[in-house]
Order: sequence, then structure tokens, then C-alpha cells
Amino acid sequence: MKFDSLEAIVDFAIEKEKEAAQFYSSLAKEEAFSGAKDMFLDFAREEAKHQKLLHDFKSQGFTQAMKDYKLKWIKDIKRSDYTVELEYRKGMAYNEILMLAMKREEKALKLYNDFLKQTDTPEGQKVFKMLCQEEAKHKLAFETLYDDYMAKMGD
Repeated sequence: MKFDSLEAIVDFAIEKEKEAAQFYSSLAKEEAFSGAKDMFLDFAREEAKHQKLLHDFKSQGFTQAMKDYKLKWIKDIKRSDYTVELEYRKGMAYNEILMLAMKREEKALKLYNDFLKQTDTPEGQKVFKMLCQEEAKHKLAFETLYDDYMAKMGD
């Protein structure tokens, strides 16, 4: 996907973050178990933070919070590489919801890596590196939850 300006990239990313927050909020509403409900609400809040970060970047430029953000490598256990695409349906099994979520985070990470390549300002690049790191953390969290759950199930 090609964009003609950094502003267009940021606008598109804001919409994607909004969709992700709504997705995790809706999962939380559907989830019967309080622990899973809280987990999905936490992810919805994280996605809302990303949306705010992008809004701030668009309206205020490169803020102090962005300057102070520490980038670090997040390992990729690649569990989502071996899962199939799923669509959400009410009553999905917990492991399927985790598979769906890790696949979504994998796609978000790829999207932000693509945006990083299209961004030509150092500030824009740092913002998309930050978002790549955040999505990589989410992906790792879901993959770890999935592995732990499947181990408990005897997989």
C-alpha cells in the first residue's frame, strides 16, 4: 500500500488502531471468563494508546514522550506463522481467539514495518519503529498465552 504523504500514512494508521481497540473491546464484551475479559480490555487500552500517540504525532509533532521512548528488540517465536486465518464468531474457543488475535498483531506489525519503509523523516521513522515494537510485544504476548494454554491442554 503506497501513500503520498506521512500525514496519509498516519491517518490510515489511526484508523487501524481504532479498529483494533474496537475489536479487543468487543472480544471483552463477549468473553465469559473475567481473566480473559480483563486481558482483552488491556489490549484495547494499548491500542487506544497507539491511536493517541499517532494523534499526538500528527497534531504536536515529535513529542518528548516519543523522544524518550526506548527501542529494544522483541523476540519473535513465530507461532502465528503456523496458524491459519480465522474470522471471529461468537462462541469461539479460547485457543481460536488467541490464534485470531496473534494473527491480527502479526498483520499490524507487518503494516507498521511497511509504513516505516515509506517514511522518510527520522521522526516518522521513530514513531513507526515504536509502533512496530508495540505490536511485536502484543504478538509475543498472544503467542505466549497460546503456547501456555495449549501446553495445559496437553499439546
